[in-house]
Amino acid sequence: MTGADLSRYDDWLDFLRGLPALVPQVRVVVVSGSAVTGGHDDHSDLDVQVWCDGPSAESYDAALALVHERFDVDHVWRVAAGAWPTATQGFVHLQPDAADLSRPTRLVDLWIDEVPERLTIDVRRHGTPLVLHDPDGLLLLEHDPEEPMAEQRRRAVEQAAARRETGAWLVQRAIARDDLAEATWFHMRFAVEPLVMLLRVRHCPARHDFGLRYLRTDLPPGAAERVEALLPGPDLAARARAAFAWQDEVLAELGVAPVSGRSAE
Repeated sequence: MTGADLSRYDDWLDFLRGLPALVPQVRVVVVSGSAVTGGHDDHSDLDVQVWCDGPSAESYDAALALVHERFDVDHVWRVAAGAWPTATQGFVHLQPDAADLSRPTRLVDLWIDEVPERLTIDVRRHGTPLVLHDPDGLLLLEHDPEEPMAEQRRRAVEQAAARRETGAWLVQRAIARDDLAEATWFHMRFAVEPLVMLLRVRHCPARHDFGLRYLRTDLPPGAAERVEALLPGPDLAARARAAFAWQDEVLAELGVAPVSGRSAE
């Protein structure tokens, strides 16, 4: 059971528990996201995952019709078809202007997918879900297969090492040309984001592909603040050099050397 305060979503939790009776193809309903991984606060959305029999779009449309009947919906962003192989996703805004943080947020991320042959959640990556409906015990809490994940990490680290010198050149060239927008983009893409990936491989390999989210919970104390000090600022050239130097440090800890075999200045 989650320790997060979900009381402002009590009406939705009740709705979700009753959803399978109204949309019979629904088989499993869980709450995931920050409600179960930590960090849920007054401005968190409610992450809902549903698995169903048959095409997900049919269950999504049926569920959303019920949502519009029962809730005061401001609008829904339905994620473009094809974003997921078999799933359908929408963000249900239960109040206008979600960016107005003067009051608690009411927003639901509704994700519906077809029941796979084997339905699993890796709790290392996604936390232990709050199960609202699973009478047949379809959901299994188990680690994702290690071999493909290890191969993904190996390739990501290999690319970071191979790209390191090219990335540093792209960033510094854009700075020298006073192309601030280009320099900022290259800095994030080639300096900061690969650095965070490497740190994740080093310290939380199961979540190596989670990007810049959850740094304070996934990385050692102080690492998130150190990364934030490298984000674009007035001294971008120095920040870039520091980011690439840190990349070299982590690559060395992982037993990998940049292609040039040299460290940053």
